Parts: sequence; C-alpha cells; structure tokens
Amino acid sequence: MTAIAPRLAAPRSSAPERTKTRLLETVKRCGCATAQTLAERLELSVPAIRRHLQDLLDGGQLELRTEKPGGRGRPQHVYLLTEAGEASFPKAYAPLCLDVLAHVQTLFGENAVMQVMDARRGQFHAELSALLAPYSALEDKLTALAEALSERGYVARAYQEDGQWYLAQRNCPTPAVAKVFSEMCQAELTLYRDLLGVSVSRESRISCGAAECRYKVG
Repeated sequence: MTAIAPRLAAPRSSAPERTKTRLLETVKRCGCATAQTLAERLELSVPAIRRHLQDLLDGGQLELRTEKPGGRGRPQHVYLLTEAGEASFPKAYAPLCLDVLAHVQTLFGENAVMQVMDARRGQFHAELSALLAPYSALEDKLTALAEALSERGYVARAYQEDGQWYLAQRNCPTPAVAKVFSEMCQAELTLYRDLLGVSVSRESRISCGAAECRYKVG
C-alpha cells in the first residue's frame, strides 16, 4: 500500500505579526495616532501596544512625532507611517502605468511610447554614467552597474562564465507592463549598450516567463 504523505498546513502569520499589521492599518486610517488611541481601537493594553509600536519604529515603518492637539494643549506623541510603512500596503502601479501608456499610444501614435521610454532612458543614463565614470575596465564597470541596479531593486549581479561576462537581473520592477510594452525592454538593452560601450545582447526576459533577465556582455 502506498503511503499518503500528510498534507502540510499553509504557514500562518504569528499573532504578534497580525497585531503589527492591524497597527499599521489603523495608523493609515487615522493619519496619525497616539499609543492610547491605538490601544483603544485594537482593544489592547497600552504597554502591549507600545511594545509593538517600538518594533515598528525599529523596523523603520513608523515614525514618532511630538505635536499639540489642534495646536493647543499639552504636546503628545503621535505615530505616523514612514515611506517604508506605506510600501507595505498594496499599490496598483502596474495597472495605472499600463493605462497611461495605452492612452499615450492612442493619443500620440505607435512611436509615442518609445519616445517616452527614450526620455526615461536618458535620465537613467545620466544617473548611472556618473557612477560608472571612475572605471575603465569592463569588469569594474559591469560590477558597478550591477550594484547600482541592485540598489534600485533589480537584484542584479555581474559574473563570468567560461570567459564570457554576463549581467543578470532576478527582479523586474514592472513585469506586467514590460509584457505588454516591449519598448521598456528595448530601452533597457540600449541603455546597457550605451553605458558599457560594448556589444550587449539579451538571452532571456522575466516578462517572457524566464527566471531572470540575462544579458551577454562583450
């Protein structure tokens, strides 16, 4: 008889993590709130709330300010979301970007999207070329480029395989957009050719289902 493997339960968030999520949601609804207000809304003790708030402060998701209610009265400590805290909430950036680019294409023609991408590429080129300027060797330029891309969320690495250099990106910030508008990928390829000053060819694309965007360099 074939043994049937037990079905594993899906991982669940711990109670403290669920409380922190509720705290962030409550602060977002309030705009800013005191520990007392948050404790009342979540029906927890003030000391318990303060422990969770401190964890969120340490994690950079909340910030603490001292304000006077209505400009009067005793100053009080209020909690507000930081940029990192805001980023924990879902954002509909991809659908918005798709809508905007579709309207650009409809209103101004097929080449309009490429013109937008070229303008974005020009700005990106100015930023990255300054970072690569101190380097002359391809290895150094490619390594610096990968580091700069990783800082911008691309999870990039430069590596050599059988004497051939490659640039790989494990994350695409806008895969849904790149899937519809291939101009984004073309602009990226052109950018890397301009920055490195050598031949660059793309071997795989995340937007086409690959695990990474991989570029053969030189």
